[in-house]
Amino acid sequence: MSDQDLPQIYLVTPPTLELSSFPDLLARALDAADVACLRLSLATQDETTLSRSADMCRDIAHARDIAIVIDRHVQLVENLGLDGVHLPDGGRSVGQMRKDMGEDVIVGTFCGASRHDGMNAAEAGADYVSFGPVTSSLLGDGSLAEEDLFAWWSAMIEVPVVAEGGLDAQMIRTLSDKVDFLSFGSEVWDTEDPIAALTSLAQARG
Repeated sequence: MSDQDLPQIYLVTPPTLELSSFPDLLARALDAADVACLRLSLATQDETTLSRSADMCRDIAHARDIAIVIDRHVQLVENLGLDGVHLPDGGRSVGQMRKDMGEDVIVGTFCGASRHDGMNAAEAGADYVSFGPVTSSLLGDGSLAEEDLFAWWSAMIEVPVVAEGGLDAQMIRTLSDKVDFLSFGSEVWDTEDPIAALTSLAQARG
């Protein structure tokens, strides 16, 4: 598989950030692998923390021409100069978000293992849909997104598809010819050496 055929990397931040050290780590990660999109996915609901974290991540991402989206917090997208929003609810909010935010803002959504939710999201104007987890993980309701779901989607639907949750080298090799993006989060940050982990995962694509 040529580099042009490889799925792109979609990097998700850890749920908590240490603003004194994470900027350097993030910059090194984005320099270590060819990341197409960064998603700010924080557990906090504190607007100040979210805004400070978003400002930091945006500056680092945009300096490298990498798009940045944020989980759920739609109002922060325009206020903080972000590129889009990632929704957690399949196709339910996509149409309204597209209407409210216009065509130039990225609207993506997590659809678990539901082909039906993915199709609804695509029809409503999603820029991408995310299915997962692909192996046992805490994402979603415990249902796994099977290989045949990605194979069917890539053959039948033009909207880009993301594999997310529980990705290891074996699953990356299995899915690389069936997805547009591979989403890495805890697979990177929950390791002793995130840079080495990200590099290894990127190399597993082929």
